[in-house]
Amino acid sequence: MENVKNMMYQQTNRYIYHRFGKRIVDVVVSVSILAIYIPILVLFSIILFLFSGGPIFFTQIRAGLNNTPFTIWKFRTMQPTIEESSSHQYDWEGGVPKDFSFTKPEHLNITQLGKIYRKFSIDEIPQLWNVIKGDMSFVGPRPEMLEITKHYSAEQKSRLLVKPGLTGYAQIQGRSNITHGEKVNHDLYYVQHCSFLLDLKIILRTILIVITGKGAY
Repeated sequence: MENVKNMMYQQTNRYIYHRFGKRIVDVVVSVSILAIYIPILVLFSIILFLFSGGPIFFTQIRAGLNNTPFTIWKFRTMQPTIEESSSHQYDWEGGVPKDFSFTKPEHLNITQLGKIYRKFSIDEIPQLWNVIKGDMSFVGPRPEMLEITKHYSAEQKSRLLVKPGLTGYAQIQGRSNITHGEKVNHDLYYVQHCSFLLDLKIILRTILIVITGKGAY
């Protein structure tokens, strides 16, 4: 009986945090970071323009909560004439293959400055605007391309039941070094166990990973 009460208590706390607290934290922290670091964002933009030219930003349609499309913002890291697009075509049935992985770095025409921005996640900073708008959260599954989510199996679609995040449980498990199947498993764990303490743990581990640049390309 006591175990049942504890389980119900935990589920209630998760619901309240997910329904109300998470959004409040997202807005307060995002606005505070932007207000403090606007000069740094401007500096990163100027450096990108001087060494790589324009455009400064890269936008792409991604899948948000419940597969709702939204426009994600990033600093451009690839050559503008061959920038990664959202026009990929995949021929999958029954879900995205568990061993699917994106193209490795050697096949991507990333600029020298872009490699640095990607390694330390500088290219993701403009997504603070997506968090403020409500398209994304600080923590959640990374936003996937619609060309991939349209092939999701029923189980894989469950990762779309929460807002995508700047970082997530899958990111602290390997970032770009894990397969799609591993990523989905980690994301489903997050969907089922979302809480303030888990978000805090993910954020703290993300800071360490970003500082070391581990697992990114």
